[in-house]
Amino acid sequence: MSAPTDFLLELLSEEIPARMQAKARNDLARMMAESLAAAGLKHNGITTYSTPRRLALIARDLPAATEPVSEEVKGPKTAAPPQALEGFLRKTGLTQDQLQDRDGVWFAVIDKPGRATAEVLAETVAAIVRDFAWPKSMRWGAASASSATMRWVRPLHSIVALLGETIVPVAIEGVPCGASTLGHRFHHPGPITIGGAHDYVAKLRACHVLVDHAEREDIVRKGALAAAEGAGFNLVEDEGLVVENAGLTEWPVPLRGGFDADYLDVPPEVIQLTARTNQKYFVMRDGEGRLAPSFVCVANIDANDGGAAIIAGNERVLAARLSDARFFWKNDLDVKLDVQAERLKDIVFHEKLGTVADKVERVAKLAEWLVTEGIVKGASTADARRAAELCKADLVTGMVGEFPELQGVIGGYLARAQGENDAVADAVCDHYKPVGQGDEVPTAPVTVAVSLADKLDTLLSFFDIKLYPTGSKDPFALRRAAIGAISLILDNELVVQTDFPIEFWLGQSDPSQILDDRARDRRNLLTVVSEFLLDRLTVQQKEMGIRHDFISASREWNSRGDVRLDRVASRAAALQAFVETVEGKNLLAGYKRTTNILKKEQWDSAAASTTNVLPYEAALAAALDNAEPTATAAIAAEDFTAAMSALASLRAPIDAFFASVIVNDPDPAIRARRLSLLARFRDAVHAVADFSKIEG
Repeated sequence: MSAPTDFLLELLSEEIPARMQAKARNDLARMMAESLAAAGLKHNGITTYSTPRRLALIARDLPAATEPVSEEVKGPKTAAPPQALEGFLRKTGLTQDQLQDRDGVWFAVIDKPGRATAEVLAETVAAIVRDFAWPKSMRWGAASASSATMRWVRPLHSIVALLGETIVPVAIEGVPCGASTLGHRFHHPGPITIGGAHDYVAKLRACHVLVDHAEREDIVRKGALAAAEGAGFNLVEDEGLVVENAGLTEWPVPLRGGFDADYLDVPPEVIQLTARTNQKYFVMRDGEGRLAPSFVCVANIDANDGGAAIIAGNERVLAARLSDARFFWKNDLDVKLDVQAERLKDIVFHEKLGTVADKVERVAKLAEWLVTEGIVKGASTADARRAAELCKADLVTGMVGEFPELQGVIGGYLARAQGENDAVADAVCDHYKPVGQGDEVPTAPVTVAVSLADKLDTLLSFFDIKLYPTGSKDPFALRRAAIGAISLILDNELVVQTDFPIEFWLGQSDPSQILDDRARDRRNLLTVVSEFLLDRLTVQQKEMGIRHDFISASREWNSRGDVRLDRVASRAAALQAFVETVEGKNLLAGYKRTTNILKKEQWDSAAASTTNVLPYEAALAAALDNAEPTATAAIAAEDFTAAMSALASLRAPIDAFFASVIVNDPDPAIRARRLSLLARFRDAVHAVADFSKIEG
């Protein structure tokens, strides 16, 4: 038997976008592993590589051929009509004398010889290339006129497919397959003959191609850090930029450049965004944390002049971009934010919701109200209104037009430069936060008021015109707005009944007034939005490790569809912690047994006689006498951990009750007394949380 052999595959193409390379490596490994398994070929590991121009794979220790297999197929009964037998013979390709009769049933045993591994690989590679799912792909050349033509991320130039040192003939029209590839586009543009998987990495390295993405990432990471430290600065580390630069280069060479310090009067976020997004540069800071007039770019060539010309070229490009940014910045500084805000009247927020200026006015009123009502403490109403009035003004500035990712941030810088106090400027800067799960949650009172008002207004506005999120579609980011509002409430420990801000927003704070149909329909927002916020709370708390059923068990509503999200979250956390203890698990089991009995008996009354009770009944009643007021007081004080402790005191009495008492006693009076005691136990548990919603 031949020794196991390594298989090398390289797919050489035009540049593969850096953002697609990691998934492509994973997909290639997965598809190859699945194909080998389906063919019965064992391997000892698959390694994938990628560079801007190639996607490669090495499968270790493949056998020379697949194992022969014997397949057994069950056929019709021997007494079946001749037509059934004839159909089975056609299906298997055998004759009747080749079948086996087992207890009156025909069986066909089909021996399939092993196949050469090279033959299997040739088919496998062709199928992988044909079926590979790139996020974006293209056809090319004369054959591209046909929709049946193969697609690839960029034009595919050649394939290297070697099993050991033998070429595997992969048949793909227009794409040559052999043992030849190309080296670095500039250092070694000529062909290279690969001997096999054993010398692939080394031969390409000798031709200035590092096929291992992890090695290139390490060079970029360490090189950028060394360049910054060599200049006396601290690198602003950016792992995403490390991966991207490694995906753009086959021979990465980090180089340090600089720019005129005069550009540092532009907001540092603008400089960093320009350098990172447009140019893929790393930036650095000085010892005091200020942005330094220096950057690191990554070349794809080991230049004879040490990279001087490359650095100079990159410096010119960055200087041009920073010059444009400074032009916009200086122009925007000369226009007061109040003037910019007036222009929001000309921008439609939504055709059914008016202009952005209309939204700003709603947000300003709501932010001011949140402070006035004491929901957000520590802020002045004047600052909350002022920040809200200016929070969207930067949308019409030249800077945000050029750098839309910095909306809010630019407004904050302009507000501070134009004399607004820090609380107002910070609120303008950060009022979009948090923009998603895990984002920084503001804690400054004015910022919290404006941010919460903005998110609530977005939710209420779109729900009011019935533009709800559906399935995977959420064009107005209402789920994100809800998560942001919830995070602001929980992280800042805000005590807010959901109906209060909704009623203020509606302008209908008197629940007793007579409502026409439209007004009554709008009041349904109390329930609809509160329910939506609770659903989003379930998602948000799942990220915090709280199960959805504990959120469901902790929901509490009043008759007006009102809920306090902070109470639900605190109760759910305490409930989960309790149910995960031995006492909690046993109490839950006792509760479920109780509710099953009461449901079967259709019993709801908790009024029980206290005469002639057995000791175990008396013990449970006494425990309830103590636990009920304790739990009620704890719930009122919002000490949910103490409420759970009160429930824990019921665990031993309910266990003893079930162990020692027959509930369905033949005596109707005794039976009624015991069922009523169980109903009282159920109600005591329900007063703390709805245990019926807990799974398991």
